[in-house]
Amino acid sequence: MSVSADLTVYDRNGQPTLLVEVKKKLGASREWAAQLRRNLYAHGTLPKAKFFLLAMPDRFYLWKQNGADLELKEPTFAVDSQPILNPYFERAGVTADVIDGQSLELIIGSWLAEIMYANRRPDDLGDSERWLVESGLYEAVAGGRFEYEKVV
Repeated sequence: MSVSADLTVYDRNGQPTLLVEVKKKLGASREWAAQLRRNLYAHGTLPKAKFFLLAMPDRFYLWKQNGADLELKEPTFAVDSQPILNPYFERAGVTADVIDGQSLELIIGSWLAEIMYANRRPDDLGDSERWLVESGLYEAVAGGRFEYEKVV
């Protein structure tokens, strides 16, 4: 069985730079997140990418990585995603505890598009998004493009 990321972000040169897996699970621990990431790499055909993001309604877990690696390791960054996602939830008329998976994917895609295409300077990011700059992810995805998982 072939597995791919829910969203794949390509840099300005067309290379995969960020893989995003979206789960509607609430309260996931760092350990659970690390195991999920390892399992996806062990059982799937994920492309090599500099970053892997596990996006959930209440947490983002980000790994800076050297391609696809099967090592069980904790995320480089663990972030409270609610300050980032709550404005999107409000506009959609949903809450973190009732959103369905497909809607959450669309919201994550909208948020990424704003990061990639809005020409916001790093200084314009709020405190809840400083990790984007600190991790190098902001620069890696700026001006790139993304695709949702292809259904075959």
